[in-house]
Amino acid sequence: MKNQNYINGQWVDAHSGKTLGVENPYTEDIITHVPASGETDVNHAVDAAKNAFEIWRKMVAAERCELMNDMAKKSRDNAEELAKTVTAEMGKPFSEAMEEIETVADYLEYYSQLARDHVGRIVAPVDSRSMSLVRYEPFGAVGCIIPWNYPLSLMGWKLAPVLAAGNTIVMKPSEISSLSILHWIDIAGGDMPDGVMNVITGYGKEAGEALVKHPDVPVITFTGSVVTGKRIARLAADNLKKVSLELGGKDPVIICDDADIDVAAKGTSWGGFLNAGQVCTSIERVYVFDTIADAFTEALVAEAKKVRLGNPMDEATDVGPMSSEMQFAKAQEKVDLAIKEGARVLTGGQRSEKFDKGYFYEPTVFDQVTSEMDIVTEEAFSPVIPIQRVGSIEEAIQLSNSTRYGLGCTIFTRDIEKALTAADDIKSGTFCINNPLMENIAAPFGGMKQSGIGREHGIEALEEFREAKHIFIDYDHSNKDWWYGNEE
Repeated sequence: MKNQNYINGQWVDAHSGKTLGVENPYTEDIITHVPASGETDVNHAVDAAKNAFEIWRKMVAAERCELMNDMAKKSRDNAEELAKTVTAEMGKPFSEAMEEIETVADYLEYYSQLARDHVGRIVAPVDSRSMSLVRYEPFGAVGCIIPWNYPLSLMGWKLAPVLAAGNTIVMKPSEISSLSILHWIDIAGGDMPDGVMNVITGYGKEAGEALVKHPDVPVITFTGSVVTGKRIARLAADNLKKVSLELGGKDPVIICDDADIDVAAKGTSWGGFLNAGQVCTSIERVYVFDTIADAFTEALVAEAKKVRLGNPMDEATDVGPMSSEMQFAKAQEKVDLAIKEGARVLTGGQRSEKFDKGYFYEPTVFDQVTSEMDIVTEEAFSPVIPIQRVGSIEEAIQLSNSTRYGLGCTIFTRDIEKALTAADDIKSGTFCINNPLMENIAAPFGGMKQSGIGREHGIEALEEFREAKHIFIDYDHSNKDWWYGNEE
């Protein structure tokens, strides 16, 4: 496994020689070190991507398709090896890490074909014997900043449409989970033309900001916090860069009085505790009808207590440790503040006492929650679920919308009219009925309000990384009334 930057088809150290440690959150041991890159490294990577763009963009879509499909095959052929790296540096269960590898392969195949089939269109002409063509063209070298919670999945979400559209790429992984992407490049990327894919590791302040500010990077795609997304947008504005920002969420779930309580409790537990709550679309607010609130709360607490924390390589483990000491500390701060503000812990609320090492946090459920509490208004990104009671679907809709976020929402109900009314009225990029955290590679994913700009998945993602050019053709040169000097 390589632990250097990948620039122009070569493995290289940071220009400064500096490195940063990669920690295993289960053992708390340093696995290895990766380059702590800076502006010089970014410049080299962007130069490589810019030069390779002239080759990559001129390839016919079928050639790009073949190379991307080859990377998909290599990903699947080496899935276990790659998944072990994800689990080691991020802490998620091995079975979930395996799903990430499949996601990368699926996206490479899907977008390679989508871009091959959607290259432009013909629009209605303005005159007889004329034609207007719309051709979709790539931007150039795209800067891609990838989060730590799903390092390979979210890499695939961005990498596949970027490449398929004819762009080249410079990727900056999170310092928490850089190894997964470096390992994937080492296994799957060797047959790509030099410079098409580049990876620089390091901290956001040094490597990330240098990438965002680089004048030869016309597009930045980022997944992460609202705070960082706003900073990226401000920095990108100086060069009028296009930005695609998939930011935070505070997703609600509405439990209606006609819902199957056991199903709703299981779905809420899974949606809130998957990946230790470290999912942008995690269920982070519960609005349950008064008439079933006691029964639902009891069922949810019971489900939370069933969640098996443990060694992420163990098949019996449901949830591994949180990804880092920093994320663990943030979870505890959120819980402590909620208790201080008056919320009541029904289960969890502390570090698991079952382990001597590892950043394990118990699945946590709160009640006696009010709408102004931090645990309700701000993203927790941890295994914490607050419950509030509501008297009607109208109140649930109003509370669901009472936030700056608009990423996703879920409702449990047997009443399709009630469900679709809520879907009409709730401002969120995704709305799930009776099944949380659902995605579809062919359907757009992204946030409204401060949860983001732009969309991933579907043809919408492809459009983020190409721009339209109008080509006008006049094939009748006679009798033009715009010629000067044609006096009879």
